[in-house]
Amino acid sequence: MKIVVVGAGAWGTAVAISAAAHPLGHATTLWARSQAQQRAMQAARSNARYLPDAPFPDSLLLASGDAAELRNRTQASDLVVLAAPMAALRGLLQGLHGCRAPVAWLCKGFEASGPEAGSFGLLGHEIRAQVAPQLLAGALSGPSFAQEVAAGRPTALVAASEYAEVREALVHAFHGPSLRVYANDDIVGVEVGGAVKNVLAIATGLCDGLALGLNARAALITRGLAEMTRLGLALGARAETFMGLSGLGDLVLTSTGDLSRNRRVGLLLAQGKTLEEAVNSLGHVAEGVYCARTVVQRARQLGVEMPISEGVVALLDGSQTPAQVVAALMERDPAPEVV
Repeated sequence: MKIVVVGAGAWGTAVAISAAAHPLGHATTLWARSQAQQRAMQAARSNARYLPDAPFPDSLLLASGDAAELRNRTQASDLVVLAAPMAALRGLLQGLHGCRAPVAWLCKGFEASGPEAGSFGLLGHEIRAQVAPQLLAGALSGPSFAQEVAAGRPTALVAASEYAEVREALVHAFHGPSLRVYANDDIVGVEVGGAVKNVLAIATGLCDGLALGLNARAALITRGLAEMTRLGLALGARAETFMGLSGLGDLVLTSTGDLSRNRRVGLLLAQGKTLEEAVNSLGHVAEGVYCARTVVQRARQLGVEMPISEGVVALLDGSQTPAQVVAALMERDPAPEVV
């Protein structure tokens, strides 16, 4: 296969390394946002900024250029993978006009609310329906840290799309000795899981940072899964999706793993850092910070109760302290344990 990965951050780089190292010998190109970035990676044969300990396979090609050059490259490919933050997805999809290859994005989250979206922030498949309905597209998601994928450690992901061609292309591109790829046609459920788990990981980081204990962490993860499921069902997802890799699996990894950027934000806020200090210390994007408000907005619009996510937003906005967020959750009225 000819595969183009657009975006040379940590996750895009890891996915490109995985594709280039695949036993089927995929012709893989990693597209950098600037020629300077391309030259630096070419000289080092690694991404020194994001994954310095992951050398590039000899076969991995590097490229950059303007929008026209990118469009020409993607039109000649068998699969296009968009590895950019959610905020950039709309523009990337618009730039793929005329692309006949399957397209998949790696970002997880809701687009920030704004007049250009025409509504509260949208999920990736909703953005595609607005700006590029002709594309055969979907998402590659699931519990995965870039460092481990780049190192070839065992990982399982989900290829999610309403289009069988997209699911099959992603499985063919990435399923191999160290990476299992499961197909799922519930794009709504997979995307809701990928977005909401980032918000819940901030809450779990806060819990761990305040040393509230393992009981509290287990309660947060479990009730967070219920929140995620409620929102997904309201948006048309299937309940069973949230018990899979893109739901429970990604939630557990992001809420407990030391490599989780969103969990790290919660830990730092618990230590008394400001949100700006916490975000600046990461050196990477923490999508939960940027989509938490949109998650809550969509939930309110649909009449879905999400108290943990509401607490995260109150914390990020500075309207409540970490202790107040915990107290508000614990003081809620008794209720049956239901989704």
